[in-house]
Amino acid sequence: MKDPQGNLVRGRTRWRRFAALLVPATAVAGAIVFGMANGAIAASFAVSGQTFKVSADRLEGDGFTQYGGTVTEKKTGTSHPVAVSGIESAELYNLCQSVKVPNLPVVLTINAGGGNKPATAKNLLLDVVKLEGDATFTNIQIGRDASDLGGELGSFGQRADHVTITGLKQTAWSTTAGTFTLTGLTLKVNVGADAKECFVDTP
Repeated sequence: MKDPQGNLVRGRTRWRRFAALLVPATAVAGAIVFGMANGAIAASFAVSGQTFKVSADRLEGDGFTQYGGTVTEKKTGTSHPVAVSGIESAELYNLCQSVKVPNLPVVLTINAGGGNKPATAKNLLLDVVKLEGDATFTNIQIGRDASDLGGELGSFGQRADHVTITGLKQTAWSTTAGTFTLTGLTLKVNVGADAKECFVDTP
């Protein structure tokens, strides 16, 4: 490349313009990562075509948020309404997770967090379709705009400083976490008469 006088000019990067474009993009990306790390933005991914069950004798969670959302099945494209529940830090005592194989007497079961060593999770995010248990909320705010918590503008949301749920039974489409520590992990494939899920659905 030559200048008007015919002299060879080496290529130059316009650093100021580059920086002006890079900084806003970096700030937006950083805000998204920070939001996901704090359970404020649901990680969007297609889910499998079946739900799974989770139970625990007790859940202790700090930084609880909840609002409405949807998940979409990867294979069929079918969408399902869910309650998006976020917990910044959680302890789960006597955790059980089970997945039933469709049309077969086979259940995959994971157990962890027995005794006085609970399973722990950081930045836990769940897409829940059913939840049962006895819950106690500390400093709860019901009726928050969901956009303040990571949901849709104008939608219903709620948050609490702390939540305790005893006798937890939930059915969910997906779970994500920044860190999930399963103390005393046991994974087992149960067949036939032993193919029992973590709990039986109530009418």
